[in-house]
This record gives sequence, structure tokens and C-alpha cells, in this order.
Amino acid sequence: MNHRIKLLIFVLCAVAVVLVLNVGYSALNTISRLNAVEMKRDEWQQPNRIVQALDLKPGNVVVDLGCGSGYFTLKLSSLVGQEGRVVAEDIRRLPLTFLWFRTLSKPEHNVEIVLGNPTDPRLPAHVNAVLILNTYHEFTDAKSILGHVSESLVAEGRLVVVDRAPKRLAVGAPAGGAEHEVPVEQVQAELLQGGFEVVSREDRLIDRDPDNETWWLITARKP
Repeated sequence: MNHRIKLLIFVLCAVAVVLVLNVGYSALNTISRLNAVEMKRDEWQQPNRIVQALDLKPGNVVVDLGCGSGYFTLKLSSLVGQEGRVVAEDIRRLPLTFLWFRTLSKPEHNVEIVLGNPTDPRLPAHVNAVLILNTYHEFTDAKSILGHVSESLVAEGRLVVVDRAPKRLAVGAPAGGAEHEVPVEQVQAELLQGGFEVVSREDRLIDRDPDNETWWLITARKP
């Protein structure tokens, strides 16, 4: 082989190694920051109460719909155990990539990562429970999403929805800024229209988060 070709191959390999190491370092750095943020989030998000609402058992299949970088996915993974499965769904590739890196360090290898789209989360069948946390307000077609969730759930399967309530505006204050919020009454009505039964509703699951917002929780089930 020509000496110049060998040299070119060596240089290209060296560049590739540097790029891989750089990406790996950046990913580890980001994951470290995520872990720190999530430890703070544990102090106000009420994760134990949310998990309780899902009523999970070892061996169950649970969906974290709109999982982001996996704050709840990783908690659910240990709960369902090695015989169970967590389906982590999102429509954004980057958070799912970080979640994949995070699962590598966990003892349970029971997380299935799914790239959905705005109208179809592409969920498997025979799911025992679905969690939709801080995501419902992003839906552009809630009816379609709820239809797919219902199809994937087993009979008596649970759906837990947690989101932020619109802030109460002072008299004379300008409207707006509610694009990341959704009224609990609206979601309850849409769940009932989608054929779900509402098991319970907490209008003030979280009285005040770091942004002074109130969160609610609805537990529903498929008949």
C-alpha cells in the first residue's frame, strides 16, 4: 500500500478517535449535570406519589410517554425488575440519545427506547400502565394519542397524567404564557371522551414548584 494512503488512513482514524472521545466526554458531562438537576427535582416533584398511582408490580410493562432524558424512566426500571419492561417514548432524538447512555450504567437492562411522532407514540400491546408527565400540554392531537394509549393498555390498565395548572392571573394582568400548562378539567373531560374511567384526581399534587406553579394528577384506567 502506498505510504501516503497509509498516512491518510492513520490520520482519519486518529481524527475519528478524537471525535468519539469528545462526544463521549460531552455526553458524560451532560449526564452528570442531569443527575444533579434530578436530585434537586426529587425534593419537589413527588415522584413516590406518582409512582404509587401507577400501581406497578414486578414483571409489568410500563410506558413513560414523553420521557425526555429519563427522569422517571430510570425510576420505573428498577420497580418492574428484570422480568418487566419500561417503554421510554419521546418525539425528540437528542433526549433519547442521552437516555440510552444513562441506561448503560444501570443494573437492569429493561428499557426499550421508542421514537414516536406527534400523533402516534408507537406503543406496544399488552401494556400495564402509562405515565404522561409534563407532556400532555404539548399534545397537538390529544384524541389521537389517547386512542393509541387505550389500544396499547390491557383491560384495567392504568393511565396517570401529571401536569401544571394554569396560573391564576391577578385582575388586570395580561393573559398569555400558558402554553406549558393545561387545566385539569380539560384533561379529565378528554379522558372520559376517550373511553377512560377516572379513578382519582388530585388538583394540588404539588402546591408550589421552583417556578411557583401548581401541579395536578389524574389516575384513570381502561375499562
